[in-house]
Amino acid sequence: MQDVLSRLAALRRPRLLVRTARIGASTYARSQSLHRLLGYGSLPNSTAAILKLLDLEYDLNDRRLSGDAAYTMARHIDVLIALMGEANLLRHSKAA
Repeated sequence: MQDVLSRLAALRRPRLLVRTARIGASTYARSQSLHRLLGYGSLPNSTAAILKLLDLEYDLNDRRLSGDAAYTMARHIDVLIALMGEANLLRHSKAA
């Protein structure tokens, strides 16, 4: 099984989504973002958060590709920002 950082590196999304998410990732606030995206309760560790966020992102991307009326680009960008932020936290924790 691929590790979570390899799964993230394999994602291919439109340049506009990725560029916008990179800008937002610079001000990523973990507790606020994860509570909003995953619900309230205790915050998962970065690996578990990434796995949950990947599930959300795959669903959002399927909706985007199918032209689903329930798709919102803002939510997709929020999820991508959180993925990038959590990946940065995981990389830093592995380096330490």
